[in-house]
Amino acid sequence: MTEAFYRRTDVTTTADGEVLETFASSHHTASPWGPDVQHGGPVAGLLTRAMEQLNPREGTRLTRVAVDILGVVPVVDVRVSARTLRPGRRIEQLGATLDARLPDGTWRPAARATAWRLATQPTADVARFADPALTPRETDRGGLSAFPIPESWYPGGFVAAATWQAVHVGSGPGEPTTAWVRLDVALVEGESASGLVQLIAIADAANGLGARLDSTRFSYLNTDLSLQVHGEPVGPWFGMAAETSVGADGVGMAGAVLHGPDGPIGRVTQNLLVERRPH
Repeated sequence: MTEAFYRRTDVTTTADGEVLETFASSHHTASPWGPDVQHGGPVAGLLTRAMEQLNPREGTRLTRVAVDILGVVPVVDVRVSARTLRPGRRIEQLGATLDARLPDGTWRPAARATAWRLATQPTADVARFADPALTPRETDRGGLSAFPIPESWYPGGFVAAATWQAVHVGSGPGEPTTAWVRLDVALVEGESASGLVQLIAIADAANGLGARLDSTRFSYLNTDLSLQVHGEPVGPWFGMAAETSVGADGVGMAGAVLHGPDGPIGRVTQNLLVERRPH
């Protein structure tokens, strides 16, 4: 397979007009938790792509995407479809599902998403940002020297499919880890992903970028991903200021402010299941 997270292998249309696309998953989709489990970023990217391509209209864009991971998504063939949940001229809600192919050839629901599509209008004269801008990306610095990959993570897959330029590694509460990130492989073979699709794939890494627990002692799996975007995403580089909170009963929350080249463009949050690893 060429350098892409997915290769489309089939597309069909159901009797009621729903488009079903089937994709072969490449090794690039692998999660830091292991080579047989997909990272949530490519999954979220496929779901967002499906909703973006569903009856697109001039003067509108997706502004909020919420993804729920229904279980482990193995590195196997997946099937994606999208539909309109709430039609509207100025406000529209869309939905998408992703199924994973089981060994017996049947399909299991693995992830689902909803999105709001809003009409746009000129408001540059009143634009303001609630969050400060990140340190500008320096084109002559790269790699992970300031953000070492934990030894317990699988070093291939999604981790190796992106370039990470760390700005600052946070430690204390209220001190986020900041970095600029770029995807180095296509989402779907032969396609150029939109800025939003690239952004949501990168945003799912907030959990790992802002991690505050030792990954040799703890796992911290996210069950979902909620992306709110007030500025139009323009790639390929996106910035994140990521931090994680951990409660007293095994529940955590990862979050990040997301940045484009001209300043903050949105936020992402993730619900976390925090568990101690067996000794």
